[in-house]
Amino acid sequence: MAAYKGFADCIRLLLFLDAYRGRQDKEGCTPLHWAAIRGNLEACTVLVQAGKKEDLMLTDNTGFTPAQLASDKNHRQVAFFLGNARKLLDKRCDGNSRLGKLSKLGLAPVLWCTIFLLLVTYTHSVIMAPNLPKLTAGFALLAWLGVFLATSGLVLFYRCSSTDPGYIKVNMHDSQNTRDDEPLLKMEINHPALLAGNWAQLCSTCKIVRPLRAKHCSTCDRCVEQFDHHCPWVSNCIGKKNKWDFFLFLVVEALAMVITGGVALTRVLTDPLAPSSFGGWLSHAANEHVGAIAFIVSDIFLFSGVAILTAVQASQISRNITTNEVANIMRYSYLRGPGGRFRNPYDHGCKRNCSDLLITGYNEDIERDEESSESEGLRMMQIGRASNLQNGACHSHQTNGNTEGNGGHVVVNVNKSSNTHQSHVHSSYCTHHKNNQKTDSVPVGLGIGLGGRNSGRSVIAS
Repeated sequence: MAAYKGFADCIRLLLFLDAYRGRQDKEGCTPLHWAAIRGNLEACTVLVQAGKKEDLMLTDNTGFTPAQLASDKNHRQVAFFLGNARKLLDKRCDGNSRLGKLSKLGLAPVLWCTIFLLLVTYTHSVIMAPNLPKLTAGFALLAWLGVFLATSGLVLFYRCSSTDPGYIKVNMHDSQNTRDDEPLLKMEINHPALLAGNWAQLCSTCKIVRPLRAKHCSTCDRCVEQFDHHCPWVSNCIGKKNKWDFFLFLVVEALAMVITGGVALTRVLTDPLAPSSFGGWLSHAANEHVGAIAFIVSDIFLFSGVAILTAVQASQISRNITTNEVANIMRYSYLRGPGGRFRNPYDHGCKRNCSDLLITGYNEDIERDEESSESEGLRMMQIGRASNLQNGACHSHQTNGNTEGNGGHVVVNVNKSSNTHQSHVHSSYCTHHKNNQKTDSVPVGLGIGLGGRNSGRSVIAS
């Protein structure tokens, strides 16, 4: 019923309580079948993420899979999602097999070997090349600086791959604990997420209430704090505890590629033995500097990707937002403000966001206090208005008997010829004569709407 109605939070709660997602009713339909029939994408997403490949292949009494039912009901987006999910699960290797264990290493060994091979090629074919002129002291220092940065990048690369990205502790099953059959009883009833009704923070796999910005990684099979993305190149998730290492790795490697690429290109272009014509130089470089040309081409190709990734990460760090949040802006309710517009409650300004990451290595999940900011702004506006009133020329003088009562009043004189606004403040504490003398001009704000008349007159505000 929850899948048919599209109640995603109810589905999460039932899965958290170990509900059997593959159970078929009298029509042969599983919860995924009913979610596909109604075309509810969020319900299908929750069930697929918590399920297995067999759930996508089960057929009902009519012989239709969930993807086929969605297509038959003209729910194209759901059918496309279920079809892609099945393809991805078909490509995924069994984790217990040798190939599956090897696939868990990801592309980290490939990237590490690539960086090491380029470093060796640069050292042998550019710095120590026998067919190129000897390096000067200053240029040699710059060339070896590139080697140092690339080597430091390998160290940071190892840290990114091996460091805990912010895994959240999993509730382990205890056979002697009678409360393991009811995982909700093991939690505090006054948990803020449960009191607020945020059932989306329940993880049916880890059996925990995860933080708001955390996400369960299907590759690592763990919940990660401030989940950014799972990077196959480092074979690890990027999260709260290793995001600084990952960004520093990108920056160091980008600088290394700029320096080494510039040194290699300068060395090849300034070869004194090369012909002066472009065609002759190209032929000479291809025959005499094969290693240097191969390094330059590889360096340019890799730098384009690393530079883009570095710029994207820098932009997200300055706004204190993750890649996962950017990709799911429309799904996460905490990223929507009044009117459904995008609002990032964790953005405290570029300066603070960057300084927090630089000093502590991560950003805390502290929402900015918008109410205090608004009240501070109103208070500053009131102070500004009060100061404008105080800066106006106010004079007090003795009232006469023609004045009704002793209450004070303001007289604003509008003079057409001079287009200036003048005022007097009359009170019972006046000290000078009661003749109509001109006074200093008051702030423009007091005369708004009083000018532009055909003749000058006095406006009295009691």
